[in-house]
Amino acid sequence: MSTPLIPSTILTGFLGSGKTTLLKRILHEAHGSRIAVIENEFGEENIDNDILVQESGEQIVQMSNGCICCTIRDDLRATLSDLAARRRKGELMFDRIIIETTGVADPGPVAQTFFMDDEVASQYLLDSIITLVDAKHAEQQLDTRLEAQRQVGFADQIFISKADLVSADELAALQHRLAHINPRAKQQVTHFGNVPLKDVLDLRGFNLNAKLDIDPEFLKEDEHDHGHDHDHIHGEHCDHPHHHHHDDDVKSFVFRSDKPFDPAKLEDFLGAIVQIYGPRMLRYKGVLSMKGIDRKVVFQGVHQLMGSDLASPWGHEPRQSKLVFIGIDLPRDIILQGLEQSLVA
Repeated sequence: MSTPLIPSTILTGFLGSGKTTLLKRILHEAHGSRIAVIENEFGEENIDNDILVQESGEQIVQMSNGCICCTIRDDLRATLSDLAARRRKGELMFDRIIIETTGVADPGPVAQTFFMDDEVASQYLLDSIITLVDAKHAEQQLDTRLEAQRQVGFADQIFISKADLVSADELAALQHRLAHINPRAKQQVTHFGNVPLKDVLDLRGFNLNAKLDIDPEFLKEDEHDHGHDHDHIHGEHCDHPHHHHHDDDVKSFVFRSDKPFDPAKLEDFLGAIVQIYGPRMLRYKGVLSMKGIDRKVVFQGVHQLMGSDLASPWGHEPRQSKLVFIGIDLPRDIILQGLEQSLVA
């Protein structure tokens, strides 16, 4: 009998956004789950200073509530393999892991580790990427740091901290901007890491069968600009007040069509796009209607890695394909045109 995979969460966000506060809250919560925390930090406000007893020379620390914490001194892959091996031998007991990245890290390579390394993929399940955004400093960070935009682009769930330090208008403007970068991540305002655990764990953001959530308001926003059946999202043509000056490098756009795809054409096109633009494609996900297949086809990718799976039958639902792409300076028109050309003629 195969053992179930260990669910894993990546926690990211800029320095001061409240990652450590959220992490402490999760670890102190009485959820009955033993969590291993992997810290990919270098100094900063290290979590182990005040809630962990550091054993000298030991990289793994056992905590009083059964959670453990380790700081990566080497490669993430090696650390994950080591933890899984120690768990199998009964040396360490944990039910799930949370990886806290450094404030300036790009979560992409961390996420890719779960898919590219067979040993890791056979033991761990990447559940979601959670990004913390500091409302007070976010605009400046998003303007000046591509990593901040990437962290938002990768997220399955965004928590906005320090919202009490900005006005309601500033918060609304920030939320609007975040939705333009990543329309598929849910946003939630949090105070001092005080969020329900159900919004942090078991989100199944990387589950191929999870439904594709895109904020419907985000789709409506540009419909008045276009008479045809796709919603093309324009970061730069947005007429919402106080945003037109943001031209973020990380942007998203959505493709929708009521015509089915030709499977061979679509596979060729997506394969070509990923070869060329993969490093700039952060997250992409879709629910597709394929010619000759009576079930929904769900697909998603991170950078150059993509996978697809059959989901539930269409039944009485209208068969409509919907894809969202989130990436850095992606050639929107080329991708939309290529998808259009991959539909059944």
